Amino acid sequence: MRTPVPTALVEVEVAEAPRSGVPVVVLTTDGLGETTRDGDGWSLGVGTGAPTTWRTAGACLVRALDAAADSGGPRSYDVLLPATADAERVRALVLGAALGGYRFKLTAEAPPTRVESLRLVVPDLGYVDVLAAEAHRAHELATATAFSRDLANTPSNIKDPQWLASTAAKHAAKVPGLHAVVHDEKWLAEHGFGGVLAVGGGSPRAPRLLELSWSPRSAAAHVPHVVLVGKGITFDTGGISIKPADGMHLMRTDMSGGAAVIAAMITIAARALPVRVTGLVPCAENHVSGSAYRPGDIVRHYGGTTTEITNTDAEGRIVLADALAYATDVLGPDVLVDVATLTGAMKVSLGLRTGGLFASTDELAGRIAAAGGRAAENWWRMPLLEEHADAVKGDVADVRQCPPGPGGITAALFLRTFTAGLPWAHLDIAGPARSEKDLDEVVPGATGFATRTLIELIESYA
Repeated sequence: MRTPVPTALVEVEVAEAPRSGVPVVVLTTDGLGETTRDGDGWSLGVGTGAPTTWRTAGACLVRALDAAADSGGPRSYDVLLPATADAERVRALVLGAALGGYRFKLTAEAPPTRVESLRLVVPDLGYVDVLAAEAHRAHELATATAFSRDLANTPSNIKDPQWLASTAAKHAAKVPGLHAVVHDEKWLAEHGFGGVLAVGGGSPRAPRLLELSWSPRSAAAHVPHVVLVGKGITFDTGGISIKPADGMHLMRTDMSGGAAVIAAMITIAARALPVRVTGLVPCAENHVSGSAYRPGDIVRHYGGTTTEITNTDAEGRIVLADALAYATDVLGPDVLVDVATLTGAMKVSLGLRTGGLFASTDELAGRIAAAGGRAAENWWRMPLLEEHADAVKGDVADVRQCPPGPGGITAALFLRTFTAGLPWAHLDIAGPARSEKDLDEVVPGATGFATRTLIELIESYA
């Protein structure tokens, strides 16, 4: 099966002076994202000039330049930056420009011609090095986001659990110091991963557990070992509790949490951040067959905890439980963070642009929210309401899969029982992981949401 290469993004560099004969883009305060063409040159409105508007403007610009390039226009431009172009605004502009033109399409047609490079011309030469470093960093984040999108957008007739895990391992092998292990169904059975095996039991394409580990050569003694866990359901029919047909085709992106962890781990290692990080991605297909798990089944997770199944479409928490229990028992983490397209309840609560943030400590919650702010990804902290904790307890098993009460909160409380009391955060990205239209740097399909936040989170410990 074909292994995707991260989508080629528009290249960005910072320079001291414009080039002769190269068309220019002039930034103005006119309408946000409005692009006006004058011959080969363009003007671009950045609105009020806030950093967020620069990100929007960058995305609008590259879409307009792509359309022009496909009609025979130039493929390289100099962007003349105003004096207000500080590091934060340049970072936002590059992020928007790099991601705004992203497209994923498998077709026999020749790919459209696209703009290839933007050269940001700095008015104050004293800031060239600073802005160049910021532009490079933003492009790294955009590349990670694009790779996460590539993985999630890949159709499920290509992307099964083995493909996802092995593709991640192949890319990890290219990064010095990043180690990947793919555990197969025999290993999972020998080590008691009953949740992953139950969810994957209805498909002939067996489940896998991907384990990525990054251990820097040197790290300060106080720096924690962080374990990132991402849901890797490569397709989700809902199982016996089958989903409606409408929208089921989107379930190829149900491994967006796992994709975010994979892309983040590759970037963390490529940057050689001085923080020990492990990434776990339990990979499975949730299908309907005679061997599928059923409502009423009792599943025994890694470590022995049992769960009473009430809805086979709530499979994400079942595979995450195994991975969290394994992490606490074997890996010795100081901090746990899981990320998943987990509940429709969170999509209803927060919409399509904001992720749900649950955390066991205020410090970790604040750290993740701050990381999201730097990454241009919005999070809203949700409560872990203790009055619903007893509902997680099972009648015929240790815990119940779908406790009564507010769905996003009770799902988080279920996962908390597998974290051994460690500092832990659960990121529910059911809403922002997918988009149906262009929204700033977001394009239709998988968004790569949470990838940049995870990278910024680890960098905050460094």
